[in-house]
Amino acid sequence: MSRELGVGIIGCGNISTTYFSLSPLFKGIKVLACADLNADMAKQRAEEFGVKAQSIDELLANSELDVIVNLTVPAAHYAVSKSILEAGKHVYSEKPLVLSLEEGEELRRIGREKRLFIGCAPDTFLGGAHQLARKYIDEGGVGRITSGTCHVMSPGMEMWHPNPGFFFLQGGGPILDLGPYYVANLINLIGPVKRVGALTSMANPTRTITSQPLAGTIIPVETPTTIHALLEFVSGATVTLSASWDVWSHRHANMELYGTEGSIYVPDPNFFGGDVEVSGRDKNIRPLEAWDHPFSRLNQESPNGSRANYRTAGLADMAIALIEGRDPRCSLDRSLHGIDIMTSILKSGAEGRFVDMTTSCTQPAPLGIEEAEALLR
Repeated sequence: MSRELGVGIIGCGNISTTYFSLSPLFKGIKVLACADLNADMAKQRAEEFGVKAQSIDELLANSELDVIVNLTVPAAHYAVSKSILEAGKHVYSEKPLVLSLEEGEELRRIGREKRLFIGCAPDTFLGGAHQLARKYIDEGGVGRITSGTCHVMSPGMEMWHPNPGFFFLQGGGPILDLGPYYVANLINLIGPVKRVGALTSMANPTRTITSQPLAGTIIPVETPTTIHALLEFVSGATVTLSASWDVWSHRHANMELYGTEGSIYVPDPNFFGGDVEVSGRDKNIRPLEAWDHPFSRLNQESPNGSRANYRTAGLADMAIALIEGRDPRCSLDRSLHGIDIMTSILKSGAEGRFVDMTTSCTQPAPLGIEEAEALLR
């Protein structure tokens, strides 16, 4: 197999600029073409990033492409990924992979039949901060993880996203939109989940967009916007996960994990970098000495200052895994287990009972300094 895979992108909306701009950092992949239902949008992205604009059918038939990235809205993820597989291409999808476990299992069946890889974001758990936390936990720094808390809460997406309506429809909501970052990192740090329970609610039946260009538009809310979940892991650890778009401010940390010998404070799993803090039995909270991990290095300016952003690392890792014949870190098994966890959380909230997982997975292989360097050009 070639040492570089041709990549196409379906869906040229807001998130696509991240894939176009960051993919050149990585070995194993080269974006060659893009498509969108809105042909003008595809043409705009093609001109902006020097690739070929095609119709979706043309992209699926493009013999130069080995992998197609699915950046459509969540409700379309299953149908688009299925069409990609049926065209004989590997798939890498934005999160969430699908909206039900049944859809995911059908993609698995097709992928196995055609011997094709299926991968899925998020890949932020590959960031230097989260891999440092993984290393510290694996080395016994806090003993055995017994419990923890996670919080991802804000007033909502309608205040900044240019077209936020889909976030509040079925398949949206904070647990399926932001939950993947937290669930993927928990799997990275602790392993698979055994069962979940949750309480869910929504503050309002409608939302008013305040961002441009749709400011003033009223949109319906069809999915819970506040979720308080309890996750029991196969290891025996229990972790609370609160995800909400009904909170104006709060003082909760993003992720704290508690072990038999101490605690670890993990930065926002939505990002690659940040400070990791730890304590032992002495209760003295201190920064964990940073390491020179490639995916901790600041490479992007944002409204809040410089940050590390290496999205598409998961796509590159999948491409190299294809070439080397190994398990990708953002694998189908882990993505499906994440879907099982998140949809079961929503099911628990709707039915008022604990829900057992029907899937499982292994922890992804750690991504240390040398392994990360090997992904970069």
